[in-house]
Amino acid sequence: MDASSSANSTSLTRKVRTSEREIGMFAVQCEECHKWRQIETQEAYEQIRRRLKELFVCKQKEGTTCEDAGDLVYDSSRVWAVDKRGLPETPRGFKRILVTRKDYSKVDAYYVTPTGKKLKMFSEVEDFLKANDPDYDSRRLWNFCFTVPKIMEKTVPKPTKSENA
Repeated sequence: MDASSSANSTSLTRKVRTSEREIGMFAVQCEECHKWRQIETQEAYEQIRRRLKELFVCKQKEGTTCEDAGDLVYDSSRVWAVDKRGLPETPRGFKRILVTRKDYSKVDAYYVTPTGKKLKMFSEVEDFLKANDPDYDSRRLWNFCFTVPKIMEKTVPKPTKSENA
């Protein structure tokens, strides 16, 4: 797949490590020069991703222009997953964690609460908010999104003989 054909050309990347499957590197592709720019924090990445109409360009990353070399190269040296645009930012106090499955078939999304509890679905989020937020409002549920990025199959490492056995 051509990397520039992704929605908003926004992507997540993950270094290939078997002991850690949490996505921890975030990148976006410039709409003008098509170079990949690493985004330093998940929060900054989510601010870019949430915008529906504004496409990312290099000058949005402080001190960067299209004239600069790209930060990353789209290749199979790491597993890439493409995210959708327009997803909400993680609510303040919560942490959104994306974890690739061991076989790289899918990414799973979780929210970690301010108290450290891991939530895996909307009903758990709703129960937590009802129990812990005196001003509970069901509209806040729309701030939580379990939509996950799509793994780019061409970047998934091929299984070794020992993994197939």
